[in-house]
Amino acid sequence: MKRRTLVVLTLLAVFAAAFLLRAPTAAVPALSRIGSYGREVELIQEKLVSEGYLGEGGVDGIFGPKTLAALKEYQKANGLDPDGIAGPLTLGSMNIEDSGKNSAVKDARLELLAHVISAEARGEPYEGQVAVGAVVLNRVRHPSFPDTVAGVIYQRGAFDTVADGQIDLEPTESAYRAAREALSGADPTGGCVYFYDPRHTSNRYMLSLEVALVIGHHVFCEPQ
Repeated sequence: MKRRTLVVLTLLAVFAAAFLLRAPTAAVPALSRIGSYGREVELIQEKLVSEGYLGEGGVDGIFGPKTLAALKEYQKANGLDPDGIAGPLTLGSMNIEDSGKNSAVKDARLELLAHVISAEARGEPYEGQVAVGAVVLNRVRHPSFPDTVAGVIYQRGAFDTVADGQIDLEPTESAYRAAREALSGADPTGGCVYFYDPRHTSNRYMLSLEVALVIGHHVFCEPQ
């Protein structure tokens, strides 16, 4: 009797193992949410703009507070859970393919932003590092500057650290954190598009700008 029971249990274990091995493994979707950035976020924003949930000019690839509010409204209107997270159901309703590899790919903007923050604000308070990243992103959105992070950073004469090669140095860990925070929408400057270090600046235009705030050694200004 014991031998028969053992045989039955063994067979059950074999069948169970075979079933588990044949069962498909569920893919873990990449979820765009507050703080996300990249092409998937741009597609979400384009959909939200086209349906009137997000204002014109809201497509910047950065999932900030405005995108969050717009996505929640979209989800409510389409009978989805208004959690502000673009999961598979939300993406499917938008006809956007869920890209599981987006989160594994380093965003070029994050790298560039971290490099310029590290070069321009190395040794500055963390808030000042975030502020430098925010100034770069504010320029991207401003009509007087190039409309990409790379264009802003490599605009002729924009940053001395590009000319002297410091931008090519390996960014600090705090610079990466500051870049991510700026990309998530943090802006300690309140919209400034200029900053300078008065110890190293003789540019009359920069010195003529109205000072918005000072963080560490950097003075942050709005355009005239």
